Amino acid sequence: MWFAAAVGSAILFGLAGWWMKVSQMQGGSSAYLLLGLYISGTIGFGIHSTAEHTLTAALGDVRVWAAGLIIGAGSALGNALFMKALDCGPASLTSPLTNMNILLVVGLGTFVYHEPMSPAELIGVLLLLIAVVFVSIKGKENQTAIRPKWFFYVGMSVLLFAIRNGGLKVTDDLGLSGAPVLFIAYGLSIVWFAFAAAKENKNIYSLGGIQRSANLIVRRASNAAGIGLRWGLLAGLFSYGGLQLYAVALQTGQANIAGPIFAANSLVVAAGAIVLYRERLSRLQWCAFVLTLAGLILIRL
Repeated sequence: MWFAAAVGSAILFGLAGWWMKVSQMQGGSSAYLLLGLYISGTIGFGIHSTAEHTLTAALGDVRVWAAGLIIGAGSALGNALFMKALDCGPASLTSPLTNMNILLVVGLGTFVYHEPMSPAELIGVLLLLIAVVFVSIKGKENQTAIRPKWFFYVGMSVLLFAIRNGGLKVTDDLGLSGAPVLFIAYGLSIVWFAFAAAKENKNIYSLGGIQRSANLIVRRASNAAGIGLRWGLLAGLFSYGGLQLYAVALQTGQANIAGPIFAANSLVVAAGAIVLYRERLSRLQWCAFVLTLAGLILIRL
């Protein structure tokens, strides 16, 4: 069961990333995209935890609030700093390095929780990790000068995403249900991105200049906000499904294997880009697909 849950989590979370990609291609606002994502994700986790009768009791548990705050910070701040890192350095380095947060999750499962790993599983995990790096490398792109802040942003993004991805293993070990923790984590993240969206609105409406030009800017910004919010609400549903299955995989399986499988979600975005946007992948990215299949087969043996 855990293997199917882990693969399912990668597919659903990857689809969440795909809807975010669609929003980007259509010129959607990033702030409204993430706001929509966390709104629908919060609703999803709220309904799920209510259905399993864990929400009411969890809301009175200070440990659940603490875990939700920490995991929520890992998710929201991780996304925010990742976007800043992209502004300060090349995407071909930023994405692969940030994805390496999964190494910390593997280390958590192996050395802290002493989860066993057979030789075939170890090779499979290594292949998945290599695939995660390869699929993030875009090949030829305009080189962006690396600013000093880039190193800080990347380092913090790695740590924060590891907290998000590994935090559910810790909460499971504490006997806390994943859905209420994620409900609080996503709910608190709404506050962060609501502030970001409000700030974006304020900056737009404070623009001066010729009235006609100003109206055009406001109209375009409004369209971007609508596009981002719509796709974000859809992405949040898949984000909820992906993380919920990931939590199940951690509860019934091993973090040092489920983590790398979950990290392969970036291949779903790449596959969608090939099919719908006719993007051409590099040889390394094609290798990533082959390595992912090989890794999953070895883990399943």
